[in-house]
Amino acid sequence: MQGLARERTRQVMVGSVPIGGGAPVVVQSMTCTPTIDADATLAQVRALVDAGCDLVRVTVPSADALESFGRICAESPVPIVADIHFDYRLAIGAVRAGAAKLRINPGNIGDWDRVDAVIDAAGEAGAAIRIGVNAGSLDRRIAERDDLTQPEKLVASSLEFVDHFEKRGFENIVLSAKAHSVPTTIETYRALSRELPQVPLHLGVTEAGTVQQGTIKSAVGLGVLLAEGIGDTMRVSLTADPVEEPPVCWGILSALGLRRRGPELVSCPTCGRTQVDLIGLAEEVGERLKSCTKPISVAVMGCVVNGPGEASDADVGVACGRGVGMVFRRGEIIRKVPEAQIVDALMEEIEKL
Repeated sequence: MQGLARERTRQVMVGSVPIGGGAPVVVQSMTCTPTIDADATLAQVRALVDAGCDLVRVTVPSADALESFGRICAESPVPIVADIHFDYRLAIGAVRAGAAKLRINPGNIGDWDRVDAVIDAAGEAGAAIRIGVNAGSLDRRIAERDDLTQPEKLVASSLEFVDHFEKRGFENIVLSAKAHSVPTTIETYRALSRELPQVPLHLGVTEAGTVQQGTIKSAVGLGVLLAEGIGDTMRVSLTADPVEEPPVCWGILSALGLRRRGPELVSCPTCGRTQVDLIGLAEEVGERLKSCTKPISVAVMGCVVNGPGEASDADVGVACGRGVGMVFRRGEIIRKVPEAQIVDALMEEIEKL
């Protein structure tokens, strides 16, 4: 087959945000505030958007939350995805309240009549649906089959759900099939991309862990798939403040050259040649770059060996010597400054770009 998998998927609109069909990979996360507290949830939605989210998912745990959920949808700066479990009536209420997309596991919604009621409501409202299959909540009929591997079970469940939705005439779907195992995640999504090339895929390693472990597992699992052209939208799941998730997504996308949001910091490891506080310099530059939105690369290099030569493709950078820094732009040295002025000089050059 020609082209990347994400270019062949059917494009699904979630509000104003396109997923699939070659659109940029969409970054999303989920609030952890009580949905019934609309002010707190909207504050977190806005923080997630500031951190880089294109979409934000909000749970609807009970009918009592539907009124505040409607206000959240109305006032959010990005489309809202409703996270629904078990009660099909909440899914119907959520799309009527303004959800641009539902996230449901059809296996825990109930019988097919209830799933169909959700499909019909989403169709009437013009909302999308993410079919979310999870390794920990597979239908017993599939979960207990000894002849299938875990990836095969996830794929079998996914195929069954997608087939039902499409036969009913509903194609505004995105699919996820998540596991906490990185090898299982990779194998599952590769198979889904082959078996369901028309369906946009939501990537994620579920229950990935705390910031360090979750970042590593997500970077490996999602990075492999994205590099192979698989995946149309993504969430990095961390046991942490959700605001920490979008920057990891962007870091993965940026490292693969798929999307860039703000600067990339290039810095070398310290070694015996380093004669400045390189770690401190790099950390200070990184901190000051947080407010910069320019899609540029900035290099902080410890010596002339790893300076303008190895970082010649950086838009701007500094190569440090004993108490000094040689500031360069795209490999060409433009000035020499004392160590105490390195960061300010670097930021001055960034302002000029």
